[in-house]
Amino acid sequence: MLSEKQSLEKDTVRVLFSNSSEKEVVILGEVGQTIFEVFNDHRDILEAQGIDLEGACGGACACATCHVIIQDETLFNLLPDASVQEEDMLDLAYDVRRTSRLGCQVTLTKDLDGIRVLCPTETRHLKV
Repeated sequence: MLSEKQSLEKDTVRVLFSNSSEKEVVILGEVGQTIFEVFNDHRDILEAQGIDLEGACGGACACATCHVIIQDETLFNLLPDASVQEEDMLDLAYDVRRTSRLGCQVTLTKDLDGIRVLCPTETRHLKV
């Protein structure tokens, strides 16, 4: 039987959030959460460090304001392919790169422990 500490370690993943100034903040997320949900749960801490992720649609894959860039190519390659809907939304994002994803569409697994996530300082919020 796992102790509470071992259980906690098993179910958490380190997510390293940064912005373009290379300030990096380590946050513990839970396996099964999306990057956007982890950010939202720790928004006050991250915004105080100058790191922002808007998420205007609330994580419904209906905008591109939770656009993130995965900094580690090896971990990026572990992610499932983006859906057509996510790719369509990324077409609206600013400064899209090969390792760009929407934070609301990346679900944390134990394999992603230590994932480095760049939150671009500019987003395109297109109101309908």
